[in-house]
Amino acid sequence: MGIKVRRCSENPIVRAGLYDWRMCVTMNPAVIYDEGKFYMYERAAGGLRPFHCYIGMLESDDGIHFKHVKDEPVLTPEMCGCKYGSVQDPRVVKIDGTYYMTIAFRPFSWSSNPTGLGVPESYIGEYPDFGGDDKDNQSRSGIAVSKDRVNWEIFSWVNAKDIDDRNVILFPEKVNGKFAVLRRPSGFVSTQAQHEDAGPSVQISYSDDLKEWSEPEVVIEPKFKWEDNRIGGSTPPIKTEHGWLVTYHGVENAYPATRRVIYRMSAVMLDLAEPTKVLARCPEPILEPTEYYEKFGVYIPNVVFPTGAVVKDGLVWIYYGVCDTAIAMATVGLDELVEHVMSYPV
Repeated sequence: MGIKVRRCSENPIVRAGLYDWRMCVTMNPAVIYDEGKFYMYERAAGGLRPFHCYIGMLESDDGIHFKHVKDEPVLTPEMCGCKYGSVQDPRVVKIDGTYYMTIAFRPFSWSSNPTGLGVPESYIGEYPDFGGDDKDNQSRSGIAVSKDRVNWEIFSWVNAKDIDDRNVILFPEKVNGKFAVLRRPSGFVSTQAQHEDAGPSVQISYSDDLKEWSEPEVVIEPKFKWEDNRIGGSTPPIKTEHGWLVTYHGVENAYPATRRVIYRMSAVMLDLAEPTKVLARCPEPILEPTEYYEKFGVYIPNVVFPTGAVVKDGLVWIYYGVCDTAIAMATVGLDELVEHVMSYPV
């Protein structure tokens, strides 16, 4: 891969258990470094049938050993509009003293039967006021706000209810005076995880108020074999002198007969003033499943899914879900990563 990403020797650093609502799995965390501490927002579930997910909050002095701030979730499906739902895959940024969390919310949780081979077999159970049609149960991306990192409330929604839109990630500052989000809208997703649109792409939208958003513009589309299923944004963009350093995940169809896929991470550099302009793009993954905990787990094998990144002491601390089961961390030098990405100009 041409670059060395160093995994934490204590991986996975966060595991399921302790509380009923996170007894089964924990994954895909948002992480920020603020006022001398690391703060993590985990996606966690107490079971798979149904797969209700919540957002829990943890803190750490060293970025490795985390403990819960509260014994209850800080964001729940009920807070998002429906207690039968699932709130997923947070990313957090701080802009002008306010904390913003982007999340994906499915109003009626799927239930899943993992196969150990690939994407789990899933179905939607019976819920009050739900007719059972997948098109009425798409992922809607929302933005929650907080002033103290602990107490959150939903402020707005990025997409309408009739399309599936995940991996919505706010830039950590305004771009040309506007809020900017990376997103991945698609037609719709069924419990069989099939997209209406082939190869959903990373796109960008802008807003003055976080409520009304411009039509999404394509930033990057699937291009390489290891991303032939789909791509999506990973961690919040990092501002560098060369541009916006953006990590993204690619999904490869490894063996369609068993719905076996592989999730990997790579990176692009976007222009600071015009983020739709791609300056450089790595043709190969920077992080991929190699360790046992990245290849085997409760929910789905062969998954590294980064959602948090902290820049500290010249390093990028990458926090990522493994197999939708636990949370791991790896580091890479910021200058080293930037140099690597810029060595593949577009």
